[in-house]
Amino acid sequence: MSSQETQNRKADHLRVCLEEDVQCRETTSGLEHYRFTHACLPELNYDEIDLSTQFLGKRLNAPILISSMTGGTELAKLINYRLATIAQEYRLAMGVGSQRVAIEKPEVADSFQIRKLAPDALLLANIGAVQLNYHYGLEQCRKAIDLLEADALILHLNPLQEAVQTRGDRNFAGLLEKIALLCDQLPVPVIAKEVGNGISAAMAKQLIQAGVGAIDVAGAGGTSWAKVEAGRATDAKQRRLGATFADWGLPTADCVVQVREVDGEIPLIASGGLRTGLDVAKTIALGADLGGLALPFLQAANDSEAALHELVDILFAEIATTLFCTGSPNLQALRRSHLLTCAC
Repeated sequence: MSSQETQNRKADHLRVCLEEDVQCRETTSGLEHYRFTHACLPELNYDEIDLSTQFLGKRLNAPILISSMTGGTELAKLINYRLATIAQEYRLAMGVGSQRVAIEKPEVADSFQIRKLAPDALLLANIGAVQLNYHYGLEQCRKAIDLLEADALILHLNPLQEAVQTRGDRNFAGLLEKIALLCDQLPVPVIAKEVGNGISAAMAKQLIQAGVGAIDVAGAGGTSWAKVEAGRATDAKQRRLGATFADWGLPTADCVVQVREVDGEIPLIASGGLRTGLDVAKTIALGADLGGLALPFLQAANDSEAALHELVDILFAEIATTLFCTGSPNLQALRRSHLLTCAC
């Protein structure tokens, strides 16, 4: 695929996600099955509730990740710059979309150069793991990290998306060994991330043994990249594939529980269908360290800086209200509370 095709694909992804219904319909995140036990007498001062946390050595004001979305176009640049500004102001973590387009077309690299706007934020670079089978290696991964001045590198795992995508890269053979080599050679941690179909206990175990420094389960229940690719497919077969597998994947809640059972210490991000601060709080109680949201941030950033401020303010308030109404003064207490029960 040429660099121009890659850039066109990035523009298509933004357009489809913003203009079309590409959310999972039958498969949910699973978070709706969980309920907190309400504390009618929390014995707390709401104004003293602490949402702060540490992730990969950086302090964050809340357990929120602006999940990886975009880059490589003028609209993507505007969105990334707005998101980086908000990440700095509120001390949030932020990932960017795949940087392959910037590596292959350096003239669009500025759409990813956000460290100047977010000098203190936790920033995550991003490359598709499958590119390791298509002439990518240590050099390209270092370029992605250096371009962003990143604190970690996401290697995203997207076999279903590549299978549905017209002319997708579908050779996933032998990737685990190459991931392990990168984990050993790179100067920053590697985060293994799905893109909306989830990471199971068995897959997490293999990735942890390979040396990844964190996992983002990116489960099913939110944006369906099968539907996104079907929405831009150029032939009937790929459109049919996207429709057939639109709800494929493991619900986010199930992934968090499974991965945490495999490893109690691995830094863990829950994403996939999170839409509110209550969703974030539920994933923290299930064992995640951060909750990642993409579509809500994309829609707000496409709207205005004011819309982003409004979104983050309500997310903070929703998480704080959850802690308040469970009698939890901080996130550590929420994790230890055992007040989240499943009605499934």
